[in-house]
Amino acid sequence: MADDLLVAEGLSKVYFDVIPTPALTDVSFSLASGEFASVIGRSGSGKSTLLNLVGLLDTPTSGSLHLNGRDTAGLDRVARARMRNTFVGFVFQFHHLLPEFSVIENVCMPALIRGEAWNAELRQRARVTLDMLDLGEVAEKNANETSGGQRQRVAIARALMNRPQLVLADEPTGNLDTENSALVYELFRKVNLEWGTAFLIVTHDPTIAQQADRILEISDGRLQRDVAVPGVSAAADEQARS
Repeated sequence: MADDLLVAEGLSKVYFDVIPTPALTDVSFSLASGEFASVIGRSGSGKSTLLNLVGLLDTPTSGSLHLNGRDTAGLDRVARARMRNTFVGFVFQFHHLLPEFSVIENVCMPALIRGEAWNAELRQRARVTLDMLDLGEVAEKNANETSGGQRQRVAIARALMNRPQLVLADEPTGNLDTENSALVYELFRKVNLEWGTAFLIVTHDPTIAQQADRILEISDGRLQRDVAVPGVSAAADEQARS
């Protein structure tokens, strides 16, 4: 379809060590622009492998992956890195902030890696991103001077700095308490609704999973279930308007 942001067809990944070990087998699905989906499954089921393939951090053993209409199979290492930096934002369970840098400097890193100049325009874009996540007051603090919840929100701001069309989140609330987990979900939804950013979120948290528009369930490396969650999108729209 024309509005498909991501199309995976028959994605498989086998790791070769002492013996071949399949991690993902014949997974096919698509994700539309602006869609908000979760990926669930037991530990070791292949969820993170799927995210790594979609995010161009790894290459499939077989199958195809199209991002924004482009076949990724023919991309060399440099082209994959460039597409990953421009098209995809990553949020992980651990924030991976650089403690010796300020919050705003951490947020600017993806843009600096892309080759943008450290100037007032870049800092202003970072501040807009931080303000959206209610982090404006900590912009000039060192990253290690912020709370755990704030650090994860800074990591989200960093993922959004290049205005990616797709955000991949791997257990983004795994180290957070219930209150901060709910806040992270609300921020994801705010970005999804206001910026039209698509989200694919790997989670063990059933509360987060059930608040997505769609749930993909991975079991033993295979996509076992792909279902829409009734009424969630409408409820999220209503919450954004209130």
